Amino acid sequence: MWRQAFAAVLLAVSIGYFYHSNPAFPELAVRYLTTSLQSLSSCLQGSSSTATIEQTISSAWDTLITAPATQWTRVAVGVNACVDVVVTGVGLLQALAIDPGTGVDHEVLHSKEDLKETFIHYMEKGAAAERFYSDKESFQRIARAASEYPGAQHFVGGNAALIGQKLATNPHVTVLLCGPVGPKLHELLADQIIVPAESLQVTDEYHLILEYKAGDKWGSSQAPNANRFIFSHDTSNGEMSALETFVGSMEEFQPQLVVLSGLHMMEGQGRELWEERLKEAVVTISDIPNEVPIHLELASMTDTDYMNSIMQEQVLPIVNSIGLNEQELLFISQAGLGPHSQLPSWSGVPDVGQVSDILLWILKQHGRTDLESEADLTRIHFHTLAYHILATVDGFWANQVSAVSAGARVAGSQACGTQEIDVNRVVLKAPLEFHTSRDEPGQTMTLNPSEPVVVWHRENVSFYFTPVLVCKNPLRTVGLGDAISAEGLLYSEMAEQ
Repeated sequence: MWRQAFAAVLLAVSIGYFYHSNPAFPELAVRYLTTSLQSLSSCLQGSSSTATIEQTISSAWDTLITAPATQWTRVAVGVNACVDVVVTGVGLLQALAIDPGTGVDHEVLHSKEDLKETFIHYMEKGAAAERFYSDKESFQRIARAASEYPGAQHFVGGNAALIGQKLATNPHVTVLLCGPVGPKLHELLADQIIVPAESLQVTDEYHLILEYKAGDKWGSSQAPNANRFIFSHDTSNGEMSALETFVGSMEEFQPQLVVLSGLHMMEGQGRELWEERLKEAVVTISDIPNEVPIHLELASMTDTDYMNSIMQEQVLPIVNSIGLNEQELLFISQAGLGPHSQLPSWSGVPDVGQVSDILLWILKQHGRTDLESEADLTRIHFHTLAYHILATVDGFWANQVSAVSAGARVAGSQACGTQEIDVNRVVLKAPLEFHTSRDEPGQTMTLNPSEPVVVWHRENVSFYFTPVLVCKNPLRTVGLGDAISAEGLLYSEMAEQ
């Protein structure tokens, strides 16, 4: 830029010199000046028109993303729903007169001290997490303080309600939502969402969302990136009390796709309750007609016995698709002693080869990679901050290049609060080169920004990788995973068998 400014000054000085030495110069100068300025303008435009890597990826997505040949028009979603109260995490804890300290992970929160330690534990990692708060009265006091905290906002909450809300942005989709829907949540829901009378209740369930930005500090703790910590005392969702209503409503609604979430909410209810309820859930889910695909959205869990029960009680094999993030993916592997289960946690951006190994293991252990298997699981939509991967068993799903691209695109736009990707507000954090496996000899893949979906195959499973254009200053991180899964489903279709 300084070179261009210097050239303009030099041009003006030269013209002044020639004018004084030749009074007949003005007409010639005008022609020369016009030509020079046009040339300078072209230079400036040429310099600014060089596309950034973010612009190239965003434009390529717009070309790649196409609607599936057959689109869903009726989707049933259940069963966790609530009102999210979103506040600044550090600010609320300070308002509660809680002092900073050391991070310690607690599976269930029994006190404000447990809340503080678990919040710090995950804030220092920049990782999302969700916990049950066991003390009802203590939670209600915290919830009142959160609702009254300056800048507190109320939103649709719960994975099912958030996915339903996102699906309902498509004018061609009608959504049936089953879950505990109180008056405030009902008011917040989109008009084209149908709520059965059996799902309506007098009071709302509230979840508290403690958000933090990259660089936020509390004592000696600092967040490496933006994320959130969620907790609640939610017994309606915790018992999945709407599940039977959900499945019972399908005969009349006749959905083409079922989206199920909320299993993670039972974890905080105690082993005796979840053991029995999980068995009942499997029987109820099995009543959904075989020709209707089921997507299961997972969320944060910490009890390995509970996760093993989800796998051993045959929940994963009876669904067709699952959505999950890096925390949930590694936890499944740790609970089942799968690939890279010795890792205590991810360090920075999860390694693509390690993620690929775990995805393949899940599909082989609990899916239908063997066509003789009776399992239904054939699709996993994995999302982390920097990139997404869709892994599908060949022959069951179509339009997955569009699906993974659409999920990544909405991650960048929704986090920034924009309708479309604003390339000036996002940044690429995905690796430009990666290995497709760490357990076996794999390929080394290179990301081409002009063709931002990288595809590879392992046995009869196809992997679709695309980067995320990460929002530099996200306005809201809650519900991003649900929006990603919903958008991916909108652009997916089952292949004809």
